[in-house]
Amino acid sequence: MALRIPKAELPTELRDIMVEQLGSVPEPVEVLWHNPRLAEANQEFSAKVGTWDAADASLKTFAHMAVAAQVGCSWCLDINYFQALNQNLDLAKASQVPRWRDSEVFTPLERDVLEYAEAMTSTPPTVTDELSKSLLDRLGPAALVELTVFIGFANMAARCNTAHGITSQGYSDACEIPLATRPATSGVASAV
Repeated sequence: MALRIPKAELPTELRDIMVEQLGSVPEPVEVLWHNPRLAEANQEFSAKVGTWDAADASLKTFAHMAVAAQVGCSWCLDINYFQALNQNLDLAKASQVPRWRDSEVFTPLERDVLEYAEAMTSTPPTVTDELSKSLLDRLGPAALVELTVFIGFANMAARCNTAHGITSQGYSDACEIPLATRPATSGVASAV
């Protein structure tokens, strides 16, 4: 897939900061920069989302990856797996998110979070009262609200990237364990 919207020229200072932090400029930033106010607002919101701490970071990262696998956003899978490495999350688990239903590495809570992320991502959403109550009982209201909004944000990012034709930039190549692909029987094409 090729970019459907060309990259915009970023201010030199912003470009340099991103290259220093990530090794390259994320293509979503370059595409969104055609509307600098929108791009800046997206970066600010993304930064704020990153500071939320009511829900466990690994649950949120795995949830974002589950959304990305379901939507087919290889860029979100790539960057979230890379961020899992940099956040010292369990890479054996992170690598298995695209095939979580077939993997034995996840706890019951993690499996329910992954199921919740997929249920929220389905159109229409398929979240059940039972799954929501189970997560509420184990996470508490603050963490469940945070997780839900985080998954909504992940859907926005993944769907925008996919619509713009943005694909993996190879960030996860730094990870020792290869990222698994989603099983073909899932009805969703492999994202990586």
